Amino acid sequence: MSNVKIHIATLVVLASVVGCGSGEPLRVTTLQLGRSLNADSTVAAFTTRFAPRDTVYFSVVTAGAGSGTIRVRWTYYGHVVDEPTRKVSYQDVAATEFHLKTAGPLPPGDYSVEAFLDDKSAGTRPFHVVKPD
Repeated sequence: MSNVKIHIATLVVLASVVGCGSGEPLRVTTLQLGRSLNADSTVAAFTTRFAPRDTVYFSVVTAGAGSGTIRVRWTYYGHVVDEPTRKVSYQDVAATEFHLKTAGPLPPGDYSVEAFLDDKSAGTRPFHVVKPD
């Protein structure tokens, strides 16, 4: 009789552990753009206007469990500037940081950054680099 109770208790614990996961696959929930990062790689203060010497930070926030490849495509007037890729494996909410920084100042103008999860677009964020007043 006690073996039956142990097996039932084991099944209950196992079901609880399995039930604790989100059960959802890895997915992009938020795209963040700004000048600085928090310790968890999320953007500290959102903006879409940057000075030529700013570093442009972009965080791809995901939820769910799984592995995948996150790629971002930085463009300037439609021309690809950079296209970095990161392989990720997460069990819960996480942020993956990318940044655009060149050796010299960024030329003023219209830019955009598009995020991809496993080659499927997750969204685009336009931004502007402006000369300081």
